[in-house]
Amino acid sequence: MEEAVRLAKPGDTVLIAPATYLVADLKIEKPITFLGQEGAILDGDHQGYILMVGADSVAISGLTFINAGRSYTKDYAAIYAYKARHLLIENNKILNPFFGILLEKSQNSVVRNNYISGKSDQEDDSGNGIHLWHCTNMLVSDNEISGLRDGIYLEFVEGSEIVRNYSHHNIRYGLHFMFSNHDRYTGNLFESNGAGVAVMFSKHIAMRENTFLNNWGSASYGLLLKEIYDTEVLDNRFQENTIGILTEGSTRVNYTGNDFVQNGWAVKVSGGCYSNIFKGNNFIGNSFDVAYHSKMNDNKFENNYWSAYTGYDLDKNGVGDVPYRPVKLFSYVINRTPETIVLLRSLFVDIMNFSEKVSPVFTPDNLVDTAPQMNLIP
Repeated sequence: MEEAVRLAKPGDTVLIAPATYLVADLKIEKPITFLGQEGAILDGDHQGYILMVGADSVAISGLTFINAGRSYTKDYAAIYAYKARHLLIENNKILNPFFGILLEKSQNSVVRNNYISGKSDQEDDSGNGIHLWHCTNMLVSDNEISGLRDGIYLEFVEGSEIVRNYSHHNIRYGLHFMFSNHDRYTGNLFESNGAGVAVMFSKHIAMRENTFLNNWGSASYGLLLKEIYDTEVLDNRFQENTIGILTEGSTRVNYTGNDFVQNGWAVKVSGGCYSNIFKGNNFIGNSFDVAYHSKMNDNKFENNYWSAYTGYDLDKNGVGDVPYRPVKLFSYVINRTPETIVLLRSLFVDIMNFSEKVSPVFTPDNLVDTAPQMNLIP
């Protein structure tokens, strides 16, 4: 294998026949295509990296990677690239890695249609499926990642897209990114992870048409937004999560066209959240639609559909004639004393919530949807 790479000229294709090859720390330092035929397996023999890319315009396709090294001091990966541009990593299988694909200080590259599967059960002895650090203009699309620490991890990543990935059964997050601006993620499915997605310390992010499904646990959520600014959360589906969205210290976020279905809490708003708009969303069958941890409110809820709304529409214009208060008093009680959740369906709790709705004392007086929709919003 090393000899084939050494003899290849820039622009050549190295065609790898079906077999299992022992490969450790193989360096690719020229623009070539590394193409595996069906059944071509690169075995890292648990030594370290398998492929190390240090050149532009390298393509890696059609290979199965097994037995990459594991370490507590080095981020060993099946495919590692540093300061590379115009990479294409597609149609590969990476089985039980430490890190699957690790790209650092790289630009204008594509990672698509790869299958990455791990068997980790603890955060401290596992890495991430696709890990980007200090990268620009990247496309990560149509990958399936499971059994890692984080399915996809981005840090200091600019102008990139995360599209149509299936990230599931990962220990911590399906997608985790920090300090990354002007990025978009669209059409992804995040299912049954420790928590769905965490977006932290970033701005100008577009999150559209994603599904956050069945992310359950005592500290779990579909989407965490922490210190996020000037962002759009549009047309997503949050279904059967402990918390659909948990937002903290986030400002000027537009939540529109989302479906919140059968979550514990649809939305939890913590401190430092200002000038956010929740408009045209469907809240269906959640135990609690909104939890709010402040008596001050600078956020707007308008034109949403609430399945718990019991008002009327006398003029038949599709808009409820009575404003809806989405914050229940009992949600405050549960936050202070979680054990009281056993009383959730009791008559006493219904009376308590009704009294707060009639005469708000603990909830912000202006936290109200003045135009609740009577029918589901398509």
